[in-house]
Amino acid sequence: MEALKKKLENTHFEKIDLGVEFEKSMQNPVFQDIVKKTKLPKEELQKYTSFLEDAKEEYSHCLECKNLLDCPNRVRGHVYFPVVRNKQLDFEYKPCSYQIKLEKKTKYQKNIRFFEVPTILKEASMDSIYKTDKSRYEAILWIGDFLKKYEENPSSKGLYLYGNFGCGKSYLLAALLNELAKQNHVSAMVFWPEFLRQAFYDDFKEKFEYVKKVPILLIDDIGAENVTAWNRDEILCPLLQYRMEEGLTTFFTSNLSLENLEQHLSNSKSGVEEIKAGRIISRIEQLAMPLEMISKNLRK
Repeated sequence: MEALKKKLENTHFEKIDLGVEFEKSMQNPVFQDIVKKTKLPKEELQKYTSFLEDAKEEYSHCLECKNLLDCPNRVRGHVYFPVVRNKQLDFEYKPCSYQIKLEKKTKYQKNIRFFEVPTILKEASMDSIYKTDKSRYEAILWIGDFLKKYEENPSSKGLYLYGNFGCGKSYLLAALLNELAKQNHVSAMVFWPEFLRQAFYDDFKEKFEYVKKVPILLIDDIGAENVTAWNRDEILCPLLQYRMEEGLTTFFTSNLSLENLEQHLSNSKSGVEEIKAGRIISRIEQLAMPLEMISKNLRK
């Protein structure tokens, strides 16, 4: 009996302490605001005073926050906040307005996969392409026309865009893919030389199958790879053959014209193989229209 009495006394003091701590926290207007939003009675809320204090700290940060980069909360772009489920208090990380805006802005990225591609191309946009150089007009106009017509004809022929180093070929077509992704079209961009270097990795077969079958594909910097009979005949040729047969839109960038690319592909350790190289070029011609773009080097 004495033990039970002592237990009840301890419980009584614990309740008093909880109430005192809760009332102390209630002096803070931000804490008050959070408590008010729950619409739960004080007797229930005071059990969670320390958790509500954590929420108050994070919510206070949000009230003064000016951008996502400066977010000091434990999970950037999120606030630890109370939620009521079945009249029970729980806590979760809720995205802030900046995070919601960012997610909305980048939602399209789920529609596009990049393989060994630099960040600048992943973020390429039609709004930021360089438009003042007249030598780029034809390519930009072609892209604009393609965007208007692709919805009506998803088997549209792509573009083989070639020209001097650093003139923005990859950026232009990456911007096009990002724009198509915003319209819910699925695509992929592959930096070809590096993609081939990974041919013996465990996950290459899975990547290859994805690239082969994706509705829209950009093969970036073809012609910059070290040619072997194997990567030409067992990777590139089947890839192009499948896409040609299935009518899948395919783009290319290169520093080489088709004539020079044919010469490049014909030279391998197996010797000069003009017929096999010619087959590759004929498939590219079926898939894409060649367009030369000579412009100033934007990487300088």
